[in-house]
Amino acid sequence: MPKYLVSVSYSAEGAKGLRQDGGTKRREVAGHAVESVGGKMEAFYFCFGAQDAIIIADLPDAASAAAVSLAVSSTGAARLTTTPLITVEEMDHAAGKKTAYRAPGA
Repeated sequence: MPKYLVSVSYSAEGAKGLRQDGGTKRREVAGHAVESVGGKMEAFYFCFGAQDAIIIADLPDAASAAAVSLAVSSTGAARLTTTPLITVEEMDHAAGKKTAYRAPGA
């Protein structure tokens, strides 16, 4: 199953909700959202910086990842950035593929 990194940035309203509900509740809600589309949450962490939280999840496909993103983003409480994660073996496979590309000016 494809793995995704979901970066979460809370809006002011989302941060207020986090203060009210607490971190454990947010992790439970995120896990339920991922499971509702057939996925499994591997990790959930709060963090400092540009993102307020990150999630690593296995999701069946890009449409499932988009469905979770739309559901969360539509509330206005948070903004998500979803990044597909590529295994080392997948990168080895990609590196071995021949592609028709020419650099500009070459």
